[in-house]
Amino acid sequence: MSDKELTGKIAPERIRMIELPALPDGLLEGFRALGDATSAVSDALEEMGVQGCLGTSKLRGSTPGARLVGRALTLRNIPQRENPLELARQKTNKMAEIEAHNLAMPGDVLVIQGVHGCSNMGGVGAQIGLRQGEVGSIVDGGVRDMGQSRDAGYPIWAAEFTPISGKWRVETVEINGTVIIAGLRVNPGDVVIADDSGVCFIPREIAPAVLEYAQKKTAAEHAQEARIAAGVSVPELAGKRKPA
Repeated sequence: MSDKELTGKIAPERIRMIELPALPDGLLEGFRALGDATSAVSDALEEMGVQGCLGTSKLRGSTPGARLVGRALTLRNIPQRENPLELARQKTNKMAEIEAHNLAMPGDVLVIQGVHGCSNMGGVGAQIGLRQGEVGSIVDGGVRDMGQSRDAGYPIWAAEFTPISGKWRVETVEINGTVIIAGLRVNPGDVVIADDSGVCFIPREIAPAVLEYAQKKTAAEHAQEARIAAGVSVPELAGKRKPA
């Protein structure tokens, strides 16, 4: 265990790991250099037999043009079973998202298996995460205060945006365990890629191979773009040989 001071918002035994597994040097920088990388990463994962990407019908971004590359810091929420209005009267708040922010390291992405119909994170949480070095969040559930997080420069990809508080509706049950995001399994330390096209989760064990494939795919596409700009005919672009 680390000597990291915890907030006490969740029982220590529910934090499966304090420090995330390290990634190879230069791996995240390599993915960032690709620009909008989700399409190339999706192709790589499919050729490796891995389902790891989601389109905007499942998770949509808060900030057009935003890109995200980082290491998954995971959190799992479940619905509270009691009447939220009664819990609001009692001030019974069982959310522990702030503990995840507390554990974040620069370059991490908070990945939340959340509750739908209410917020799993708000603007204050986004600002704390940003200060801790997080590059953004992925939330399979609701998020609120979108203007606040957008103005702070903290991008979020979420299933829904809502003004409804999760304080009286959500309970955090685990940090840095396996989460399920729109049907996809994500482990702490996996690589997360997001852009305007959607979100990809790359198992960390195969991330170097995925990067190598994506680099080759991106280079080939850039070469094709140059041929288009140079006026090469469509049949030639399609692979038909030019007559001798």
